[in-house]
Amino acid sequence: MAHMSQTVRRALPVALWLTLAGPASVLPQDIPAGSITEVAGIRVGHWTHPDAPTGCTVVIADGGAVGGVDQRGGAPGTVETDLLDPLNTVQTVNAIFLSGGSAYGLVTHYGVMRYLEERGEGYPVGRGRVVPIVPGAIVFDLHVADNVRPGPDCGYEAASAASAGAVPEGSVGAGAGATVGKLRGIGQAMKGGVGTASITLESGLTVAAIVVVNSLGDVIDPATGRVIAGVRGDGDVLVDARLIVREEVPVQPLRQNTTIGVVATNARLTKAQATKVAQMAQNGLARAIVPVHTPSDGDTVFSLATGTLADGFDVGQVGALAAEVMAEAILRAVRAATGLPSIPAVRDLPGGGNHGDPAARPTPGPSGSASAAAPVRRPPA
Repeated sequence: MAHMSQTVRRALPVALWLTLAGPASVLPQDIPAGSITEVAGIRVGHWTHPDAPTGCTVVIADGGAVGGVDQRGGAPGTVETDLLDPLNTVQTVNAIFLSGGSAYGLVTHYGVMRYLEERGEGYPVGRGRVVPIVPGAIVFDLHVADNVRPGPDCGYEAASAASAGAVPEGSVGAGAGATVGKLRGIGQAMKGGVGTASITLESGLTVAAIVVVNSLGDVIDPATGRVIAGVRGDGDVLVDARLIVREEVPVQPLRQNTTIGVVATNARLTKAQATKVAQMAQNGLARAIVPVHTPSDGDTVFSLATGTLADGFDVGQVGALAAEVMAEAILRAVRAATGLPSIPAVRDLPGGGNHGDPAARPTPGPSGSASAAAPVRRPPA
């Protein structure tokens, strides 16, 4: 059953298909590729600060999209999430912003609004006026960015640069100062970043994700259970957060984390259905980050549904695929990242993250070099 083809899986009743699909349901030949811009009408732009590792990322839905959100963890920094509640009036979202700078970075919102207002995009309020609907969220990167933070111009520039082409990944935009694996402090952490992935079925359904990985926890490959990036020990051998949380010495995490992202689809969804898709997409975080949704993370996932595909899908199917592309985007974020002084990336570890283990699955990075999972001590069964 583990080698079931996508064609066979589509022929099964959705409820049975969802039962059979587990954390490792994406086989190597089925790994999502592409980017969130595979969803027609979605454009993405980054702005990266020229002098400090911080920035912002903007996801624009041309013509608007139905939006939803799911926020977990104890330290969120968000704007306009209440508006996305299915009980509330506004139905259409114009853009989502993701920013560094902690709470200071929330002002990125105003720059994106200015860009959209200039183009007449937004909620109509009479006399030709519009109010652009731009929810968003931030990550904490002040400790690596020397308190430099994005401002409104960052949002405007990122929106102005938005394109429907391939999305740059790694240490760009809101992922420029992102880090992962901070259970033992920033001194033993690794570099996070931005990643994106998509999947398109023969039915025409496309589901995609973009994510900024700035997690307290380690990044785990769901297909193998191996740590890709996380807490470093002696010789830069990865320690494994699953072991750290079993130690008698209390963990003292930094309260400066958060993984934020957007899932998008061309499916026609209601606000309630888009919210359910955002909730299910959080399963991708749970598969690929350990621990996740902690009191020190403000993990938030937004969803956008452009609605160009009216039938041939099930909402549960969309949500299941959203979790898969989210997990893959998380892996791509850390594999594409570039290290900072004293904070290495996967590609900086001995053997490019392989540590000489021939069983580790190589993954091409942006430069074409292979990176893979580092060996770790195993937690008890």
